[in-house]
Amino acid sequence: MSRAVSIDDLGAWLLKASGDRSDIVARADRADHIGQWCVRTGYRTALMEAGQRVLLWVSGSRRGLVPGIWAVGALTGGPYGEPPVLQVPLALRWLPERVARADLRQDDRLTGLEVLRQPQAANPSYVTVAQLRAIEAHLTG
Repeated sequence: MSRAVSIDDLGAWLLKASGDRSDIVARADRADHIGQWCVRTGYRTALMEAGQRVLLWVSGSRRGLVPGIWAVGALTGGPYGEPPVLQVPLALRWLPERVARADLRQDDRLTGLEVLRQPQAANPSYVTVAQLRAIEAHLTG
């Protein structure tokens, strides 16, 4: 079986949150500190380590919610906890302007972005080095 993620081409981990099923919108509005995130056990979590880039993706259909990238940061350690759900420690910075999914869909460099192709896949998702460069062009903060 071919694995989608390799350390050689990992630009960032993309961690997802549901704006419909969590308090992430209120947490973003308050600029709350988020120091950990849940991920599913698997070969991807075995690749996660301190210093790797992280993007926080928020999805949902609530009125006024703009799906896309809401925060950026890095892992501050490796996964810990009891399978099948682990925690990863991280440091995130909320973006002053969110990067809308609609804008990313318009970027030809991001047609293969996993979160756009398989939005229901479990955490963590990933971004390649080339995709991260394209996403960085959309970041304003």
